[in-house]
Order: sequence, then C-alpha cells, then structure tokens
Amino acid sequence: MSAIVHDFGATVRRLREAHAWSQERLAEHAGLNRTYVGEIERGTAIASIVTVEKLAYALGVSIGELLAGGAAGVTNAGALPRNPLHP
Repeated sequence: MSAIVHDFGATVRRLREAHAWSQERLAEHAGLNRTYVGEIERGTAIASIVTVEKLAYALGVSIGELLAGGAAGVTNAGALPRNPLHP
C-alpha cells in the first residue's frame, strides 16, 4: 500500500492508544468491525471517507486532524463520545 495509507493507519493506532482503547473498543465506538480497524492500522485496508468520518468522531478529532496525522492531538482522551451513527 501507499505511504499515505500506512501513515493514516499509524495515526489511527496512535490516537487509539492515547485513549488506552483496544481495537475492539475503537471498533465499537466507530461502528466498525475489529478486524477492519486492525487492517486500517496495519495499512492493508483503505478506509472510505465514511469510515474516516466514523473513526475521527470516535477518536475525538476532526477529519482534517485525522488525515493530517492527528496534529492537534486528542481532545477527549478516555472519554466515551456519543456516536449518532452507532447509538
């Protein structure tokens, strides 16, 4: 996969770990499958824009921040955000 896919996955992993969440917990909050989250983190799956939006919301960052490598950091580490896409 391309460097951007690999870098995006590394950002998702770093932000997930900042929350002290497992892949399963992130998947639950984002409404995704745990194995898919793992594939994204490893850079072996390409996330759609809808998936990027779900991950950003669950991780407490904007889509732009997530795509930029989480530069602004986690705003609500440890919080459990309400996800309107997956109540």
